[in-house]
Amino acid sequence: MQDLSWKQISSKYIIKDTWATVRADSCLRPDGKIIEPYYVYEFPNWVSAFAITKEGEVIVERQFRYALNQTHFEMPGGCVDATDATLEDAIARELLEETGYAFDAYEYLGSSSSNPSTNNNLMHFYLATGGEKIAEQSLDEGEDIEVYFKTIDEVIELVKTNQIIQSMHQELIMKALLKLGRMKYV
Repeated sequence: MQDLSWKQISSKYIIKDTWATVRADSCLRPDGKIIEPYYVYEFPNWVSAFAITKEGEVIVERQFRYALNQTHFEMPGGCVDATDATLEDAIARELLEETGYAFDAYEYLGSSSSNPSTNNNLMHFYLATGGEKIAEQSLDEGEDIEVYFKTIDEVIELVKTNQIIQSMHQELIMKALLKLGRMKYV
């Protein structure tokens, strides 16, 4: 197999802020061509969970997303913080903050990139089971999250009717349904 890797020649930050970090790189391709500027958007890694309560209900969230100017359902999750020792710690913290629920078990389902051509991070997926409410929501500034409880069939219907439009959350749902035996590759 041919090595298709590009080599970074130089890099400079265009913007470096809490929620927006963009750098412009100069890159050397294997064929000798230089690509510049090549913009890279830096983000922390993300975690998201298909979270099932002890009663067998799936927790979904409803929130407004400013960039699209739309409100939709999503799966719980968020950014991995520097204080999180592991990805599992990150999803446990996010679930507790956003929903008030703690879970008995977390099963890693894999990861995905929202756009590997420009974004440098991954979304890590979990199946969280045995959820029990132990606290009230503790939301970050700027978060307004409504928590809902759905059956698995209702979650599938949310995807089918385009009420869950976040593509990585759709992938999480697919991976969880496969793990739970509710969906099969054909």
